[in-house]
Formats: sequence, structure tokens, C-alpha cells
Amino acid sequence: MRLTDYTDYSLRVLVYLTVRGKGLSTIQDISHAYGISRNHLMKVVQQLGERGWVETVRGRNGGLRIAEQTRTLTVGEVVRVTESDFALVACLPDRHGQSRSCVITAQCRLRVALEAARDAFLAELDRYTIGDVATPHGPLAALLGLDGVIPIVPVATAPTAGDGVPVQ
Repeated sequence: MRLTDYTDYSLRVLVYLTVRGKGLSTIQDISHAYGISRNHLMKVVQQLGERGWVETVRGRNGGLRIAEQTRTLTVGEVVRVTESDFALVACLPDRHGQSRSCVITAQCRLRVALEAARDAFLAELDRYTIGDVATPHGPLAALLGLDGVIPIVPVATAPTAGDGVPVQ
């Protein structure tokens, strides 16, 4: 089986954001880390956001972050949603239940073997969550250029005495 670039990029975005953690990232950050086109990632990120798998923050200091529930999604779930067709051959039903007829369908054992292989492929992907494949965070963070990234956390303002001087 071969996954489309769309599925590949979807998985890469989810892994990147999971490794990144709570901080915000931009499409440009992800594009640079993987060496892939920013334009290719824009549609992927938009649809991941529409699914609720990625949180998008608008504005000048906006960006993307992984939605907490996404860490428990299986790779198989992501692949099923992002791939358009699992009909390995024309006689297998596509997403819409459509297939082309074949003169040997009634006795075809190849079809049965291909269906079993597809099902086994997806079952194996279901064994891994996005959180699983984004581990170990440290080595992956280094490879993605994230090892020096400090999460953006709002700074708490210290109480003052009214004159702008912090209270001790």
C-alpha cells in the first residue's frame, strides 16, 4: 500500500505538534522542519483544524497546537479519514461502495487476499496512537529543530503596591 502525500503530511503535522507540546507553531515552522512546501501544508492544516484535531489561534501571535484529544487518536483513524480510496484493485469497493465487476469475482481468491491485507494494514495502524508515534519527544524534538524551543506561557504579573513597585 502507498499513502498519499496528503495523509503523510497530515501525520507529520500531528507528530510535530504533539512533540511541540502546548506551545504554538506556524505552518512555516512545520514546513521548515520537514523541508516540505508551506502551500502543501495549508490545506492539510485547515482540514485538521476543521476536524478538531488541531487548534488554530488567529492573530499576530497566532499559530497551531495539538488538540489534547488528538494524542489518543490512532494512526489508523487518521489514515482512514485522510485517504480517499482503499480499493487496492478495481473489484474492491471504494469509499462510496462502488466497484467494477470482474468475470472471476465469484471465485476470486485474490480479492479475498487483498481485502485481508488491507484490513491487516489498518488493524496494525490502529495499534498506535499519535502520542505513541510522537515518542520519544527529546530525540524527535532535536531532529525537528525543537530542542531549544521554550513553550510560550503567559507571564503572571506580580502584585504591586500601587506605585508599580512589586510587593515583597
